[in-house]
Amino acid sequence: MTGSAGLGDAGTFGEEGDAGLLSPVSASPLVGALTGDRAVLAAILAVESGWAAVLEKAGLAPAGSAAVVSAAAEPGRYSVAGIARRAQGGGNPVIPLLADLRKNVQALDGTGIGAGRAVHTSLTSQDVLDTALMLLARNAVEALLGDLKRTSAALASLAEEHADALCVGRSLTQYSLPFTFGLRAAQWFHGVAAAGRQLEGLAYPVQFGGAAGTLAAGTVLASGSSSTPFSLADALAAQVGLAAAPAPWHTNRLVVTSLGNALAAVLDAFGKIAADVLFLSRPEVGELAEPRAAGRGVSSAMPQKQNPVLSVLVRSAALQAPQLVAQLHLAAANFNDERPDAAWHTEWPALRQLLALALGAAGHIRELAGGLQAFPDAMRRNLDLAGPLLLAEGVGAAVAPLLGAKDGLTGKEQLQAVVDQTLQAPSGEQAATYRMLLRDAVPAGVLTDLRLEELLNPASYLGEAANISRRILAAFPEYAAPPEPSFTDANGDPRG
Repeated sequence: MTGSAGLGDAGTFGEEGDAGLLSPVSASPLVGALTGDRAVLAAILAVESGWAAVLEKAGLAPAGSAAVVSAAAEPGRYSVAGIARRAQGGGNPVIPLLADLRKNVQALDGTGIGAGRAVHTSLTSQDVLDTALMLLARNAVEALLGDLKRTSAALASLAEEHADALCVGRSLTQYSLPFTFGLRAAQWFHGVAAAGRQLEGLAYPVQFGGAAGTLAAGTVLASGSSSTPFSLADALAAQVGLAAAPAPWHTNRLVVTSLGNALAAVLDAFGKIAADVLFLSRPEVGELAEPRAAGRGVSSAMPQKQNPVLSVLVRSAALQAPQLVAQLHLAAANFNDERPDAAWHTEWPALRQLLALALGAAGHIRELAGGLQAFPDAMRRNLDLAGPLLLAEGVGAAVAPLLGAKDGLTGKEQLQAVVDQTLQAPSGEQAATYRMLLRDAVPAGVLTDLRLEELLNPASYLGEAANISRRILAAFPEYAAPPEPSFTDANGDPRG
């Protein structure tokens, strides 16, 4: 019984691809549709179909070829699982897919125009697969940017709404200085917007070069016509909506590593937000809470728990990204000869996983940012718990220059002694101890009670927090306003 079920499940898995059972951050219909095996297959077929159209327009393939190839390139005609298994024979999926495509073209070429001559002519497997992965990346990044911009707009709103909400800043896990939640949200926005700009600056070039990157077969193909291998490659780029490339990039993988770097930067920015929310939503901190939804955050054993699952999923993606980008760079550094061996093969799953993680995390961070609950009263409570020692830096800067030497100690050293003595007191008594010791150490003629209270008011030592927030938002105006929704996800929600 168990054995039969296992075999049946394996067959289903092979056709549908990885459903994300152990990668819930990217388990969504949208991510699967844009990065799954069938999306890869569709992208390869789009390249082959686009090339047939280019050849026909250039007069290098029989009239009517493009329509036949396009019909034969309908993804539903092909078995993903079968192609994947047969790819082991040639080392990449293009080879078995081409065999099936040619059979389908022949079957559909009812009038015998010779449409098969338009299939893959003068290309090599790497030309097709690299170009297909650029198509895959372009489509995934377009959707990713929609979610990213909706996230950044929500963060901008948080920064403006809570511009004056006092909270405690932390450094190396300890209280540091008074802070504002508005600045924290603005810094989150800064990371997301800067990463988004980096992602928007990428190009997705067509790959062309032939068997060894010399365009030898393309030169023969174009001889006697007005076309050149370069004009044909440019036409393919226009046909499928990619960027033209000045030269083949079979072994120059900056295109891929740049994409990986940009995706990792996005996940870094998402991960920072998730890490902060995970800490700030702890019950003992209680400054933030994730948006609630039915069935989310539940525990298998503890019915009272409300786990911050959105942040957990986003952080899980951010923690996986660096290793995947490292794999892309490792591969790029080992692209030997004029076309590489195994290094190329290791690039494909790493790149696709990065796209899936970034796209999946983007949907979760969008929901998190859009529904994040902030509790200014709890922020102020935690700030007050930090006590007046939080202002010691500001007190020192204002008062130390006013104190003369005493018992061989400079003014700064005298104030440090006050802090040191305060830290020896029980935590519940430190606030009163600091005030008392500070008042004893600084004569009233030097520092009035009124001025002392001003120096110990957290709102008086925020530096340029408000202006920093405003400068950040002003530097990325296109990310501060929500984009118009262009399509919806599987639940009907707008996806930028």
